[in-house]
Amino acid sequence: MNKTLSEWLHLRENTDAQARSMSLTKSVASKLSSDQPVHILDLATGTGSNIRHLIEHLPTRQQWLVTDKDQQLLAELPTQTERWCQTQGYKFQRTKFGYVILGTHLECHIETQTLNLSNLDSAKLFHGHHLVTASALLDLVSASWLRTLINHCHAVGAAILFTITYNGSVSCSPAEHEDEQILKLFNLHQQTDKGLGGRAEGPNAITCAIDCFSEVGYQVQRESSNWTLGTKDQEIQRQLITGWGKAVKEIAPETTSMIKSWETRRLAHVDANRSKIIVGHDDIAALPTEKT
Repeated sequence: MNKTLSEWLHLRENTDAQARSMSLTKSVASKLSSDQPVHILDLATGTGSNIRHLIEHLPTRQQWLVTDKDQQLLAELPTQTERWCQTQGYKFQRTKFGYVILGTHLECHIETQTLNLSNLDSAKLFHGHHLVTASALLDLVSASWLRTLINHCHAVGAAILFTITYNGSVSCSPAEHEDEQILKLFNLHQQTDKGLGGRAEGPNAITCAIDCFSEVGYQVQRESSNWTLGTKDQEIQRQLITGWGKAVKEIAPETTSMIKSWETRRLAHVDANRSKIIVGHDDIAALPTEKT
């Protein structure tokens, strides 16, 4: 996107939260024990939006290990989370080992770890975790990376919750005649190597994940988590349009002139308050098969 990654994550956080499947979140939460602290591993944490969304829906005693390769993003996590705590009436404390969020019926410990997820060969990261979760990650990873992740999760019996996975579907209104071509090229860009095990699955990620989870015996649930963006979402629409254009120009430089014209018209629709964009996403929950 045109703005810094931090700004983009902040911009999309509320949109993500509104789109997520609450039924899948509740389904996973209901399977987690409340007799002991729940240990949660959050992958590609960014500035912590997944924590802020899930914290109130999981059992009250939580121990989070949150990871990202970007130290600057992780450094912003406490500031953004402390601000969120103030709006929700929680206490936020910094400790020697991370951060603590305290409420009347909440005790949440957060430890951050700078980690490049390109190689998941070590199983140590997953040990002791009851839930492995991530948001807006699966469409960036390769099938081999995903299988390695699932094998690690299966080995420790962890539940899975992956949200806001792009599924390749986009609808723009009013329509422009280049929309279909641009979407096709953008989806090809989504399947280039993102540094997570090779060629990314992109729009095929959810189908690939369901197959992989089912192969090792997980019970899998899938629900839509589409973004529906209207006149109140002008800035995120602008960032999407310019981001799509940038991606398409990277994969097909010969389209630069066409993209520029398309961007101008699409942004004019946004500025005139007549633009609506629906971006297809899916959430997926996977639960280990109960042993008999």
